[in-house]
Amino acid sequence: MAPSAIAFPGFAVPHALSRAEIAEVVESWRQAARRTREAGFDVLQIHAAHGYLIHEFLSPLSNQRTDEYGGSLENRMRFLLEIVEAVQTEWPADKPLSVRLSAVDYLEGGLTLKDTVEISKALQAKGVDLLDISSGGILSARIELGPGYQVRFAEVVKQATGLPTIAVGLITSVELAQEIISNGRADFVALGRELLRNPHWVLQAKPDPELWPKQYERAIPRP
Repeated sequence: MAPSAIAFPGFAVPHALSRAEIAEVVESWRQAARRTREAGFDVLQIHAAHGYLIHEFLSPLSNQRTDEYGGSLENRMRFLLEIVEAVQTEWPADKPLSVRLSAVDYLEGGLTLKDTVEISKALQAKGVDLLDISSGGILSARIELGPGYQVRFAEVVKQATGLPTIAVGLITSVELAQEIISNGRADFVALGRELLRNPHWVLQAKPDPELWPKQYERAIPRP
C-alpha cells in the first residue's frame, strides 16, 4: 500500500490507499498504541521516516494524490497528524510521544529541511514531545556521509521548535556524542549500527562500576 500507485525501482507497483483504507490504517495505529501502553512501554515513537508509509505521504516524490491527502504540504502531513491524534487517545499524556522524520529526501522535488521544520511545528502543536531527526530513504540518492552527518538537521529543528531532538547518523565515538549534547545541538544521541557492532558500547564509554550489571563487574576495563 502507498499514497499513490508509484513503484520503488525494482519493486511491484503498490496499491493506492482509498480514504476508507487510510482510516483503517489510522485505526490500526490507535490499536497499536493501546497494545504498547498495555505492554508497559515508557516511550512510543511513530516512525515517519526512511521511505515507510507515513514518509511516502509526506514526500511529493511518492505522494501524487489530488485529494485532501495530497498536493500541499498541509495536505501531505494530514495522514501523520491523524495518526498522532489517534495514538494520543491511547497513549498516556505523562509518557513521551516521539516522531521520527526524514529531514530531507536529497532529491530535487523531494522533502526539504524547510518542509520538515513546518511538519515539526505542526507536530509540536499536536503535543508531540520529542523529534528523532534522520534523513533520506524515499528513493536512492547520493548522500555525503561522515561522522554526525545528520546532526545539523536535528539542530535546525530544535532551534526552530524548541522541542527536544534526537540526533542520529554515524555517531560512533564518545567524543562526538558528548560534543553534540554539550553544545546543545540535540538533546539525545541515538546509536544504531554501532550498537549492533558493539552491544557494550555504552558501558565501555564510561566504565563506572555503578553502571555495570553485577554479572559484568569482572569485565570492567581498568586504567
